[in-house]
Amino acid sequence: MKSKKIGMQALKIAIGSSLAIYIANLFGLKYSLAAGSVALLTMVTTKWKTVKLSVARVVTFIISVLMALIIFSAVESEWMAYGIYVFFVVIISEMIGWGATISVNALIGMHFLEVRDFEVDFIANEFMLVLIGITMALVLNLFYDYGSQRKALVENMRYTEERLQMILGEISAYLANKEMQRNVWDDICALEKEVQGFIQDAYEYQDNTFQSHPGYYIDYFEMRMKQCNVIHNLHYEMKKIRHMPDEAMIISSYVFDMLVCVKEHTVPTAQLDELHELFAIIRNNSLPKTREEFESRAMLYHILMDLEEFLVFKRRFVDGLDDKKRKLYWDN
Repeated sequence: MKSKKIGMQALKIAIGSSLAIYIANLFGLKYSLAAGSVALLTMVTTKWKTVKLSVARVVTFIISVLMALIIFSAVESEWMAYGIYVFFVVIISEMIGWGATISVNALIGMHFLEVRDFEVDFIANEFMLVLIGITMALVLNLFYDYGSQRKALVENMRYTEERLQMILGEISAYLANKEMQRNVWDDICALEKEVQGFIQDAYEYQDNTFQSHPGYYIDYFEMRMKQCNVIHNLHYEMKKIRHMPDEAMIISSYVFDMLVCVKEHTVPTAQLDELHELFAIIRNNSLPKTREEFESRAMLYHILMDLEEFLVFKRRFVDGLDDKKRKLYWDN
């Protein structure tokens, strides 16, 4: 999927830049190659970013023309005039948060400096180069493979659930003093890194639509990242237990039963109720007789608190679904 996205982006940039130059030549514009550069620099990853950058290019073009008129008319030396011009272009662009427009405005400034022509015809020539470039970027970025991207997101959701279930199974085995087949720590760290990438994919998917998208996938993967962080802390606390008390077997069985509520379309209400019963059982058990037993019991209590936090994140995600999200992603 990543290779496909890179290939699609490269193809769009190549076609957009070439067409921009071709159209600029059709209009008989000077410096027609610049239109290709504008298209290339404007055609960023997502549609919304392209739209925002296109608006910024038009606004900063007007500012750049005014600065060029003032500076190039007052300073004779080319190198000094261009240095002053770029200085103010960078300062103003960064101050208004449009640093991405600097490269194009610097290029436009070169054209004005070379001809020192501020007649309406030449200003229109430069504006047309910018307009053609951003138009090609906007048109080409309309082509986006929504189906494949959405399919990839769903596949990543299923993958994340399987990995979480596997890690919880490993934790259950560890609490039951069974021989470990895998390194749980490595599995947790690897999943956290992968989920972070899935979050970025979800944001990209949302930013590539002009419709009001519910952002379901972003909420989902951010919920999973929080759960991964909880498991990370949980495993760290388990490693501190020197001697597994009898209650560890009960918690091990509970963790194994939790696997079912990892799935997307589940609500962990029953699991939370059962967890509260476990809290009561541990509180009512006889007090530890040794320091080691006391420390182990305390660690188990912390583990239960982590498990509660793990389930609460899922319940908050479910509670946060509005009618539109439920209809789109749960009812169907």
